[in-house]
Formats: sequence, C-alpha cells, structure tokens
Amino acid sequence: MLRTFFLVLAVAHAAELPEGPGRSEALKHCGRCHSMDQSVSLRQGRQGWTETITKMVNLGVQGSEEELNAILLYLAKHFGASGAETAATVGAASKPDTGIATTARISTTAARTATPATNPPPAKAIDASKEWRTYGHDPGAMRFSPLKQITPENVGKLKVAWVYHMRPEGYTGAGAPPPRRPNSANAPAGDEPEQPRARVQFGAGYRPSEVTPLVIGGIMYITTPYSRVAALDPANGREVWSFQLPSGVPSTRGLEFWPGDRRTPAQVVFGSSDGKLYSLDAKTGKPNMAFGDNGVVNLNTDAIMRGLPGRNALTSPPIVYKHLVITGGTTQENPPLGPAGDVRAWDMHTGKLVWTFNSIPRGGEKFSETWAGESWKNRSGVNVWTFCTIDEKRGIVYMPFGAPSVDQYGGDRAGDNLFGSSIVAADANTGKYLWHFQAVHHDIWDADMTAAPALFDVKQGGKIIPAVAAITKTGLLFLLDRVTGKPIYGVEERPVPQSEVPLERTSKTQPFPRKPPPLSRTTFRMEEVATVTPEIERACRKLLQGVQVGGPFLPPAYNRLRVQFPGNHGGVNWGGISFSPQLGYLFANVNELGQVSGLQDHDKSKGPAQGAGQGNRVDPGGPYEGFPGGGRFSVRGMGVQQLPCQQPPWGQLVAVNVNTGDIAWRVPLGITYSLPEGKHKTGRPGNGGTIATAGGLVFVGATDDARFRAFDARNGNELWDVKLAGAAEATPITYEARDGRQFVVIAATGGGFFNNPVTDDSLIAFALEDAPKP
Repeated sequence: MLRTFFLVLAVAHAAELPEGPGRSEALKHCGRCHSMDQSVSLRQGRQGWTETITKMVNLGVQGSEEELNAILLYLAKHFGASGAETAATVGAASKPDTGIATTARISTTAARTATPATNPPPAKAIDASKEWRTYGHDPGAMRFSPLKQITPENVGKLKVAWVYHMRPEGYTGAGAPPPRRPNSANAPAGDEPEQPRARVQFGAGYRPSEVTPLVIGGIMYITTPYSRVAALDPANGREVWSFQLPSGVPSTRGLEFWPGDRRTPAQVVFGSSDGKLYSLDAKTGKPNMAFGDNGVVNLNTDAIMRGLPGRNALTSPPIVYKHLVITGGTTQENPPLGPAGDVRAWDMHTGKLVWTFNSIPRGGEKFSETWAGESWKNRSGVNVWTFCTIDEKRGIVYMPFGAPSVDQYGGDRAGDNLFGSSIVAADANTGKYLWHFQAVHHDIWDADMTAAPALFDVKQGGKIIPAVAAITKTGLLFLLDRVTGKPIYGVEERPVPQSEVPLERTSKTQPFPRKPPPLSRTTFRMEEVATVTPEIERACRKLLQGVQVGGPFLPPAYNRLRVQFPGNHGGVNWGGISFSPQLGYLFANVNELGQVSGLQDHDKSKGPAQGAGQGNRVDPGGPYEGFPGGGRFSVRGMGVQQLPCQQPPWGQLVAVNVNTGDIAWRVPLGITYSLPEGKHKTGRPGNGGTIATAGGLVFVGATDDARFRAFDARNGNELWDVKLAGAAEATPITYEARDGRQFVVIAATGGGFFNNPVTDDSLIAFALEDAPKP
C-alpha cells in the first residue's frame, strides 16, 4: 500500500534505539511522522533501507546528504536483513557500504531561459473538453481526450516543445544540488545520455514526482516535490505564479480545481505530506483566507487521530463536487491500531467539515459485524489513498478503499472486514452509503482497491449500461453497474487456499469476475521459472529452494516462504486505467512482479516482531514475525532494474473490450536494457497510468526503463517512444493550447517503488514539429 511511506522507521522508545553513529539523525528526521512508541518492524539490507529513505525524502524529509547517509548506515547496521537476502545479485560483485552515490546532472538538450510571465496570457474562449481539468480528465476518470491532431500516422514526429524544471533556483533542501539547467524549448527528443548515469538516490538535489498537471482556462497547475505549487503557461512552460508551502510537500500526484462562484473565486486545492489541505486563488496563487485557518485546513482532527500516534496526509489530489472538496488520506501499514481512514467532504467557501464516511463501520453500524468482536475499534488502514470519482449527473461519489492494517496477518480481525479492499458508492452531497462491492474478503495480501473507479458506458445489444470499473492490485477487473453495484458479467465466489498460520482465519472463497479474465498473472508453477539467461535462471532457482508456489490468493506460508502473484505492488497500482468510448476499450498497464513472504512464531522476549524483505509487514507486537528471505520475487542484475523470476512478460499494456468482456489485445510494455541483445523486450514493472485520445492513441510512461511511449489504441502496436532523463512514473496529460497545438506532457524525474535513480526534475511537453506555432 501507499498509505504511508514512513511505515518501517518508527521506534519503540528513543531509549531503546542502539547507540551509535546515525542514531541522533534517525531520531531527528524519522520521529517527525512516527510516534516514538512504535517499533522498527522491518529487517532489510542496505538496498531496502536505501529505498525506504528515498520514499521518506519524497514525503518531505529534508536532511542533508550527510545526515541521510548516516541514517542509512545506522539502520543497515542495527536493523539489517536477517537470513537470506531475497534479491540476489546476478553477475555483479558486492561493494562495500560507502554511502549514497550522487552525480551532477548531464545536460543532453539545447536550452534557453524561460522568463517568468508577470501575468497570465489573455483570456479567450476555450473548449473545456480540450483541456485537462481534473486528474482523470473528467470527474469520472476516463482519462480520454477528444483531441485528434496527433494520430498514429504522425505521432512519430513528436518533439520536445518545452521543459519546465520543477526544482527552484538555489534549492538546497537535500544536500548541495548541481547547477540548475534553464528551461528549454525545441530540444531534440530521444537522445541517450553522453555517458552512463550514476545512480542517484536522496541527497543529490532532486526529488521524485508523480504529478499529473491540470490545464484550465489556459493555465497549467502543478505540484512539485520541492514544497511548491506553480501555475504555468501551457503553450511555453513559463511560470505565471508559484506558492511556497511553509512545511511539508504538496500531494505528490497533483491537485484539484474548483471553478468558484459569486462568493469565492476559482481555487486550486491540494493536500500535503504533513496533513494540511490548502486552497489557493487560481489566478494569483494566494491563499483563500476564508478557507479554514487563512487558507489551510488541518486534516489531522481529533476524530481522525483518535488520540493515537500516526498521521493522515494526502499523496493524491482530492476531488470537487459542487461546492464540496472530498478527501481521502494516507494511514499506516502497521501497527494495526491508529488514525482512521475516513473519507470527508469540506466546504470550499469556509473549509468547514460537511460530512464524514466511516471507512470501517463502528460498533452498532451496519457491517460492523464483519469485524469479529471489537476488532473494528481504532483499526487503521481501510482508506482511500488514491482517487475518488464522481458521477455528476447522479450525485454519486465512488470511493476505492485499501486493505486493513496489518497487511499480511488478520488473526486479530476475523471476518470479511468491510469496507476493506472495496469500492463504496455514496451520496456525494451527504456521504450517505448507497452500495458496496468487496473485491477481496479479509485481505492479507495488501490487495488495495488502488485505481480511480472509472465511469463509462457498456453497450450490449442496443442497451447502454452505466458502468464503473473496480480493480485491485490482484489484477482482477470487476465491471459493475454504477447505479446498483451489480456485476455486469457476473461474479463467482471460488474456493481459495487456506492459511496454515495457526491463528489466521482466511476467507474460504474469493470473488472472481466471469469476465474479463485476469489482467495480470495470478499463479506460478516451478516450470515457469525465468530462463532469459543462464545466470538469471540459476539465481532464480536458488531463490525458489523451499518456496511454496501456486495461487491465486496463496496466503503467507508458516515456517517457510511462498510466492504470490501478483505481489503486493500489483497487478494494477495507482496508475489505474483509461478508456476510449470510440472503441469501447479500457486500457491498463500492469506489473508482473511476485512477492515472497512467510510467517514464523514471534518470541516477544526478544523485542518487537520484524518483517522480512521489502514489502513485507507484520504487527510489531503480534504473535508472528517475517520468515527470513522474503521480499520481491526477483534477482538483481548489473543495472538497477529488477529481474523477475518468472518468464516474461514482466510488465504489460492490456486492452479490454468492455462491451464483450474480452481481452482485445495485450503487449509487453518496457525493455530490460541490461539483457543481451535480442532479449530486451521483456516488459517492465512501473507506476503511473495511461491516457487515451480520439486520435486513436494510448500514451504511457510508467516503466522503469525511463521511456515514454505511444501505442495504436486499436491493436497495441507501439508507434513511438522517447528516452527520458528520468523514469516517468506519472500519468501524462494532453491538451490544446491557445496557439492551436496539441501537447502531451509528462513528469519524468525517476524514483518510485522500483528503485529507479532520481536523476531529473523535468516536466516535459511534446508537440508535432510541424504543428502551428505562436
């Protein structure tokens, strides 16, 4: 889950931390978002701690390079991996721990300085459908643009039109940054770096971004990982205004727009990593002083915090309905008790709370019986850390909820655990419950309902069914009637393997859609081990020794390991789906990466229970701890890319015909550049999503190979790709600017959950080189 990245660095008590270099830095930086009465719940090697601290930086930790390196070496020494490391290294000698490598930026494009505009461009009549006015393009999140200027025939002529660098001049928030490159235009696209790029993590002057910009009324709005929100001219990338947050960083995936009314002018609204909700004048960037406390609402209310340690923040943008802004929020992965994951609506005029939807029914409320005893009480998790969607015509909000805490053990919460891993429809005006659909019962797989529930029409025999797409990390896609919640193609409750962990009580069945088939792998057999190279095969067979295989819904093993597909990163993650109403096709980029995990008895006399390997989590005070050797089902190669241990594809782009429930096409998405010539096209894991256009294209970044691609929406043929300075783990947008050009824009910084190097700060706009110019 992405409810919080600070899930592994909480400490039992300051006095219990071992003495040594780096202890004071860990207390200083890691205690800001963690209570000090939690415990370190993960044992992992230096690689895993590097990834964890990188995520901390993404959420706003601003220590110097020296401080962050001190934390890394301290944690690797005192809380290092126990037992075998999951991610073996293929073909590379181990190197001593000498801190984090950093590098200055390598410039590969011609640049020109972009002079900030003092005023927005002149207003003119604008076709709103040709802009990008909310995260999903429309409140129902189809992520479909009616623009047709860029087509399968000319997409190969796309060139960089302008670049906006998100890192501000003189930024020193994470060590001494390299010199800033000016914003550039008309630069060649697709150039490879002049020399191999060193791996960059924290402390190198760059921070990862997953932002999807908005374009409204001829202005582009973005959040940046440098504690800034900015407005740009979408025709040339010049800055119109910027706002500096006093603390924290704005929502990493973007922001929302409210058109205003006679009482209050148009606003942009967004959350922050430290639990604030901001409202800024869209024209000037100044806070709306009538909203909350001088433009800021505190999301960490007493009702949410419940007197327990933890936090509630926003990593994704909220959504607006009428005069209400509706927010989800992050919660913790462990321990199991903590802040609530409730969905709330706030008045855009005043910032006052209007309604709250309880993500976990309290005692006496309907469905509280799905939590045995009082296991619902103060339970954390079950939150919307991604995106709500709105049916404006019917006044319905659709809320995709995550799994309960903790992820891999539910013996202390017997029952189906509503509304965990469910989509819930509610009245957007009042928050009143309408219906729900639970995609995973008693979730112990971290199989969150991640994607924005996309709204579209399904056409069958002349009948039009208003539909909503519900999808979890399992890669199972449920097409539901969005008015009633009933499955359009039917759902079967099928028997699934039961847990062998003594105190666990898994659900005897899980729901499976009759159509469509799974979008990603859900099982694994020993004969499916990767044979891409002899080195990979040997390393993977070694990793598989003593490991249980099977699936789907294979529970964590007891006193051994098992591999589950998809792993707890998905499947489909927050990138979600896009939809073409022209074709009736739904598009999703999926990961093909398994997760290795197991549990063993925990001796409480030896301290808090520990997880084992990246992505595995346990209750620090619970009866079980991680079995050594867990983590991602992959090995390490010569580069930074993981090498999954099943036969490729390791990532795919999939199209589903929603009018028939069939897979229209599926193709590998991404390349493994460290493999021998002729074996590159394996597909790659990644984060970020697709967009579709009336021009017949699907655009997607996402993959960890740092490329941006366009596909033919009809058949999946790859038509264009460009090498970027950093992986584009974000969802792109497209729009028509005032000069008549269609632009496609994506953030490409690197970073993310697949340990990509963080190498850039660019928001890049592409356009046809022969398109009209200002």
